[in-house]
Amino acid sequence: MEEKFEKRRLGTTVLEATALGLGTTAIGGLYSATSESAAEETMETAWKLGVRFFDSAPQYGNGMAEQRLGAFLKTKPRGDYVLCTKVGRLLRLPENTQGEDAYYKGTPPERPVFDFSYDGVMTSVEESLKRLDTDRIDVLHIHDPDNHYAQAIDGAYKALDRLRSDGTIGAVGAGMNQSEMLAEFARNGNFDCFLLAGRYTLLEQGALRELLPLCVKKNISIIIGGVYNSGILANPAAGAKFNYQDADKDLIEHALKLEAVCLRHGVPLKAAAIQFPLAHPAIATVLTGVRSPEEMIENAALFRQEIPAALWQELKAEGLISAETPTA
Repeated sequence: MEEKFEKRRLGTTVLEATALGLGTTAIGGLYSATSESAAEETMETAWKLGVRFFDSAPQYGNGMAEQRLGAFLKTKPRGDYVLCTKVGRLLRLPENTQGEDAYYKGTPPERPVFDFSYDGVMTSVEESLKRLDTDRIDVLHIHDPDNHYAQAIDGAYKALDRLRSDGTIGAVGAGMNQSEMLAEFARNGNFDCFLLAGRYTLLEQGALRELLPLCVKKNISIIIGGVYNSGILANPAAGAKFNYQDADKDLIEHALKLEAVCLRHGVPLKAAAIQFPLAHPAIATVLTGVRSPEEMIENAALFRQEIPAALWQELKAEGLISAETPTA
């Protein structure tokens, strides 16, 4: 029997996201190769556990994540899930195909090329539809336009706005590892949702200052990625990663203090980390990025684990999370 997660509406759209979603960086081979069979089993496990929100991007596995996700979702009723992908990178063969990708392993030879122009986005959408083997994408995000804001708002956004107007897509978003530019997008465009990675977690609540209140005001839903902050909230030990880099001593000490409070309440740090964002009214769903059925089962259990209110109260009392943070 398949399980279910609560569903939350994305902005003012008709789309509803399950509170736990599946991100596809790992099944695209992030840091280490993931076999096709493991990727398929992982996605099937997520489905059986109740996940109906799936996020991908051309960059993930240089097209392989979209291909794998599309092949899997072809076996499911189209109206039963929400499919997200991104624009801003076209996959092209580099002049020198000998070098290994720094992040994704076991992937096709194509590499991402930045293009946030109107025409580039239209091309990107066509190519993603082919890789996903579908005729409809529910949510399209402008993908990490950190150094390309002008082209993103004047080109990519206008393309996505048109696609939404003609019914080709259901929602317009942007996905980034920073909150400041997302707030700028919120002020200057009509966005339905944002994917915020790593900037609203148990360890870091900078998005509380500007982005999250603005999204509540404008009815923009937030999709949260990176709840473990690249690994430090999964295992706060020497050598842990934060924001894809080696974490410094102060961050590790902070994470260890968070873990100590959690353990006093009989709660794994990972359970608190994966559940933490959803108490904020702007947050619609939390993405989990896993590469095996076992990891998917573990994260779903952590997501469903009961957490006492006293744990959140103690974290605030100890100054380990912002006093302004909404908690369950």
